[in-house]
Amino acid sequence: MLKKYLLLFLISTCLLFSMSKEEIKPHMTKQINSVVDVLKNKELNKEAKAEKIISIMDPLFDYTLMSRLSLGKFWKTLEENQKDDFTSLFIRVLKNSYINKLGLYTNEKVQFLGIQEPKKNRVVLNTLLVGEKDKFDIDYKFYQKAQDDWKIYDINLLGVSIIQTYRQQFAGFLKDKSFDELLIDLKNKQ
Repeated sequence: MLKKYLLLFLISTCLLFSMSKEEIKPHMTKQINSVVDVLKNKELNKEAKAEKIISIMDPLFDYTLMSRLSLGKFWKTLEENQKDDFTSLFIRVLKNSYINKLGLYTNEKVQFLGIQEPKKNRVVLNTLLVGEKDKFDIDYKFYQKAQDDWKIYDINLLGVSIIQTYRQQFAGFLKDKSFDELLIDLKNKQ
């Protein structure tokens, strides 16, 4: 089950370029299918797959916002250089996490279920990862960063928010340890 959860995160990390709200579903369909094609390509080694997937995914995620949300109230206490250091490390940890899971892909299919608009500047794209025996919900959470520019700020896998999970981990860590120790811990996870 853990391996499947990690695979969900891997497939859920594909990204695209700036887009309007109406373009979210068709663009995500195209990008996710591109990631799946890369994963299916037996001619590519793990490093080549990782490089291609990252080039597909990077443009859409708002990593700075994800970093800020994952730290919660601690973000406000940081100096700009600390925010930059944390964001850089957090991005690497996220990317390394799903790159390390490339081998978990076993021909799952992705179904695109629809879009919800819980708020004026928020959209959720609901998808389903379908394997031979299991189905897993993946919800991509977008916010409107600017006119016709929607970015992913969180992903729910099986009803669990990636950002909330990191926020709980970081808050627990920072109860007893310093921010500098958190940075060291993140460096060690690369």
